[in-house]
Amino acid sequence: MRQMQDKNDTALTFMKMHGLGNDFVVLDARGQGIEVSARLAVALADRHRGVGFDQLAIIENGPHDAHLRFYNADGSVSGACGNATRCIARHIMDQTGQTRLTITTDRGTLIAEDAGGGLTSVNMGQPQLDWSEIPLARQMDTLCLPIDGGPTATGMGNPHCSFFVDDVQAIDLAAFGPAHEHHPLFPARTNVQIVETVGQNHLRMRVWERGAGITLASGSSSCAVAVAAARRGLTGRQVRIDLDGGQLDIDWRADGVWMTGATAHVFTGQLTPAFLRGIS
Repeated sequence: MRQMQDKNDTALTFMKMHGLGNDFVVLDARGQGIEVSARLAVALADRHRGVGFDQLAIIENGPHDAHLRFYNADGSVSGACGNATRCIARHIMDQTGQTRLTITTDRGTLIAEDAGGGLTSVNMGQPQLDWSEIPLARQMDTLCLPIDGGPTATGMGNPHCSFFVDDVQAIDLAAFGPAHEHHPLFPARTNVQIVETVGQNHLRMRVWERGAGITLASGSSSCAVAVAAARRGLTGRQVRIDLDGGQLDIDWRADGVWMTGATAHVFTGQLTPAFLRGIS
């Protein structure tokens, strides 16, 4: 991709989307000379001086229907973003009339499908259960980490640390999340979930996202929690997860972890040349 010039006088079109309140700025770079940097991501993430998002997603040409890249709000790169993948899959389906897509990300090759009723499903691939894949700092049992509360570690293209608790509302997530995001067992930092069992194959989850903070929902976190709950014998492999922003259905099948839920394309806008020059 070509580097964006300081004297760029062209506005840049973007889309604002969300999956259950987990919100994204989406740039469609297919056929355009857009250079996305950490600096641009941070500027766009500013909810007062930019647009605001949990993650920035970039659509690029790929070997199949599209290739996606993701930045967190702090400018760090994320290998996976399940809700953004579902949002973009729905957008491409609406554009093309397709009901099944093949999308590549740093996580690998993902399949997205129209689930009917306005819902979109994405297969987020097989979970990473070995300590070195997640990654953790040293070899250990990923089912129960040597951290107070005995959380479970799972990789979904990004690292996750899931705590199973009696009451998710009783925990100060704003303090609990960052304390564990930067735990030394996670050299690449981690997403942090607190999870409560509310019924048979029914979980309540709140999430602190690595590089973003508290979010209303997280697709990859939901997949990781479903895998962790099944491994711990708390649920089967099909679960419903209640998040602050809504509900996701997760199904850990032989071919990967499928996630199904609603998406929204809120608006399309333009970044002005003055804004772009200011961060060049």
